[in-house]
Amino acid sequence: MNVAVVLYTSDLRVHDHPPLRAALSSCDRVVPLFVRDRAVDAAGFAAPNRLAFLADCLAGLHDALRERGGRLVLRSGDTVAEVCALVRECDADEVHMAAGVSGYAHAREEGLRTALEAEGRRLYVHGAVVTAVDPGAVLPAGSDHFAVFTPYFRRWTELPPRAVAAAPRTVRVPDGIGSDPLPRRRSVTGVSPGLAPGGEREARELLRRWLRAGLSRYEDSHDDLAGDATSRLSPHLHFGTLSPAEAVHRARAAGGPGAEAFVRQICWRDFHHQVLAARPETAVRDYRDRGDRWRTGAAAEEETEAWKEGRTGYPVVDAAMRQLRHEGWMHNRGRLLTASFLTKTLYVDWRTGARHFLDLLVDGDLANNQLNWQWVAGTGTDTRPNRVLNPVRQGLRHDPAGRYVHRWVPELAGLDAPQVHEPWRLPAAERARYAYPDRIVELADGLDRFRRGRGAG
Repeated sequence: MNVAVVLYTSDLRVHDHPPLRAALSSCDRVVPLFVRDRAVDAAGFAAPNRLAFLADCLAGLHDALRERGGRLVLRSGDTVAEVCALVRECDADEVHMAAGVSGYAHAREEGLRTALEAEGRRLYVHGAVVTAVDPGAVLPAGSDHFAVFTPYFRRWTELPPRAVAAAPRTVRVPDGIGSDPLPRRRSVTGVSPGLAPGGEREARELLRRWLRAGLSRYEDSHDDLAGDATSRLSPHLHFGTLSPAEAVHRARAAGGPGAEAFVRQICWRDFHHQVLAARPETAVRDYRDRGDRWRTGAAAEEETEAWKEGRTGYPVVDAAMRQLRHEGWMHNRGRLLTASFLTKTLYVDWRTGARHFLDLLVDGDLANNQLNWQWVAGTGTDTRPNRVLNPVRQGLRHDPAGRYVHRWVPELAGLDAPQVHEPWRLPAAERARYAYPDRIVELADGLDRFRRGRGAG
């Protein structure tokens, strides 16, 4: 009997899973393994919302494997050490896993390969598992990655995603393999009250409903804050309970302008992954240094806390920040305008905002979170680095009736649009009726801060 280990990381599914299919094709028995890596905890990435969602995903993966005669094995500790211990325990010949893009993922793969080869065993790393297209499959001439999205999108579109692999019917696991108990969501403290459930079953049902009822209006409505017309699939793409390649295939099969707009967003995700794969240091350093002299000190810290708590005095910014705290998720348009407000109006370092988002976002990962923050801050791949999003104009354009603000800023529920986006313009007596904070900065002052700090004018 020959045995393979499948190491799960950010790919917690059985549908369209190339490492699992490859292991089942080459070996009689397979051990599906997830390692709760303590290095991730030590680095500060074990945020409550993601831990709770992860618990759902692991339970769902275990159930899906049980339906096929298998089960999930959970271990805790150093990934390389735990994989090698399990390989010796079940006398496995090979290990299969999905390729990662972060510096830590690269180091983990190299550490595993070296350790396994020293024992005469092999590591197989599969691309295009956590992305629709492998980061190394789309390259410009003379460079290791695309630095601008549009030419990447053209080349990415010409290279169709790999074929979708069916879920296996049977997974046979060797007897006698011990496992740590699976975590449970209810054991995690500090979870956002509105956090959505996780797991592959939930992901597939959400995709099915989205393709049936949401996709057709996506192109016209995806920026509508109150309409909530986005797919909300990002947590499932982050944890890999949904295959991005399968999502692309199924969206294109449905067709229409909404499908193309949705596929473009998946391409944006792949774009950021290929940037991080080539430049792992951009998780913490500017992709393009603009010479920013970010504000620090007591005043900047007080304004940042107001931004985090949703009390900046700009209703649409506060609404988005309160949605983040309540749901562990934020509308994409809200992410753009809140990031612009912190980096361009308050002129606070993008890393401060990125860290706060990682503390709360259930879909927070280094590629999408850090590089989207840099795009907005003007230190990333945006070809217009001095772009500033005006929160008043953004509110009027993307929440014209004020329904998004009314939901998340109930202090202003009795105030109609357009006044709800500029409550400071109300007469003093009327403004006093609303228990809502004054603006922490005027937009003109914020623009001056930015220009002085960047030397833009």
